[in-house]
Amino acid sequence: MADDARRVDGSLDRFAVWRTTLLVVSFGLLIVVGLSRESAALPDLGPRGWAPGTLLPLTLTSATVTAILATAYLLGAAGVVLGWLGARILTWTWPMAVGLGALALLTRPFGSADHTSYAAYGRLSALGSSPYAVAPDAWIAGGGVDPVVAGAEPPYQDVVSIYGPVATLVMHAVGWLGGDNQRQVVWLWQLVVVACWLLIRAVLLQLSDVPGRVDLLWTANPIVFGVAVLGAHIDILAGALVVVALIAASGDRRWVIWAGVAAGLAIGVKFTAGLIVPAVLIGWWFAQRRELPRRALLFGLGMLPALALYAVWWPDVLNQLRLARRHISLAGPWRLLLDSELLGPVDDERVRALIVWMAAVVCVVLAVLLWRASTDLFARTSAGVTARVLVVGSLAYVLAAPYSLPWYDVLVWAGLTLAARSALDLLALWRGTVMALAYVPGRVVAMSDEVERLTLDVRRGVAPYAVLLAWLAVALLGTRLRRPREGPPAWGGPQRDPEPQRHRPDRGPDRDRGARPG
Repeated sequence: MADDARRVDGSLDRFAVWRTTLLVVSFGLLIVVGLSRESAALPDLGPRGWAPGTLLPLTLTSATVTAILATAYLLGAAGVVLGWLGARILTWTWPMAVGLGALALLTRPFGSADHTSYAAYGRLSALGSSPYAVAPDAWIAGGGVDPVVAGAEPPYQDVVSIYGPVATLVMHAVGWLGGDNQRQVVWLWQLVVVACWLLIRAVLLQLSDVPGRVDLLWTANPIVFGVAVLGAHIDILAGALVVVALIAASGDRRWVIWAGVAAGLAIGVKFTAGLIVPAVLIGWWFAQRRELPRRALLFGLGMLPALALYAVWWPDVLNQLRLARRHISLAGPWRLLLDSELLGPVDDERVRALIVWMAAVVCVVLAVLLWRASTDLFARTSAGVTARVLVVGSLAYVLAAPYSLPWYDVLVWAGLTLAARSALDLLALWRGTVMALAYVPGRVVAMSDEVERLTLDVRRGVAPYAVLLAWLAVALLGTRLRRPREGPPAWGGPQRDPEPQRHRPDRGPDRDRGARPG
């Protein structure tokens, strides 16, 4: 790390020593799983082709890989807590971040089989079929022959895509470049994911006044790295486009249209990334109100090309979004209500629709409480307010949504790097760690009966109550009495302008201090 483990007076900072030790062990365990052979966490991807193959000739049983991943996430979470408690923030150098990304490219994704579906959808598109209309198994049953399409794993082999058209275009590109070799296609997808992870770090460093928080909560966070990066999830791609939109929107007027382009592309990856639109507009309302109409117009014009792609597959995409609403994850509190049958039978569509509406109400309530809890945490600039809306909206969503998975937290972590140290960091860590543990080893196949029972016990009997505790924590944070803060903010605190920004026509709109446009 760029800073050593000693204090200003030369004494050893034990928080830093222990944090480094825990993080090294955590990252090491995660990398070991990714380098090993097929397991209950890691799907087999067939012949390596020109992509990296299995570098560690180690076969892990379902019990062993579950224990390794659980240990890695717990140690990693402890390391983040020690970094949060420490008097100094250790920062990373770019060679360290790039080196960790390079290690990720030597692994195979684990923690789910999502990447096998990305590869299958990309190949379907490259072969001339619509992944929104034809599931991999249906395509194979219809006479199609392709090992990548056939390699989609349960539960995705008979499910059509629910991702946006921009995601489909990226999948199409890697499916075309990788050819009929599943490992090659997946490795190209990993290249996209790692590049986006590094891009997010670069943008956050440009925006942050405290670079160490970027590494504390993003680069050196095993929950983010293990779940989202080593899992090769599409949420990293959407997150990269969102933060690009954030930094472009914080610049002067010439960058606004590019903010719209990035926002449109983000929505084209995952529809939930649309949170960036109200976030940017609210940020301008607070900091650059006189420029809001003109900026909003340019922002909307920039979004049009990417959003127009939805028109190509709109009926199929809309249908899949409707079907996705009925899903209720096992690790969420809503599953407790569904399984209790207090509202009616589990398979009753009206019951599931009612839960969706109840979840929407809870999401709004949590968002209001989180907004109150984050009053003093973000800089009062357009970038700061935009980041605040992203954190509040995305954290409320992942806590309240009927269907929520560990890798949905990307925007929460990215946004929190621009805030002051607070209990919200620990709340996000609690949610992330609980969900990561609930979804190990990750696949729905290759588990022993004992491991499957243990996994389901944690997922159905522990995680929902842990999320309910997070709801309670939000309520306490949002309703507590506040005292005026005296003196400078704690490390990680946002630096505020001495007076509200005012638009002066002779010099153009004010820029966010610390934000470098483009």
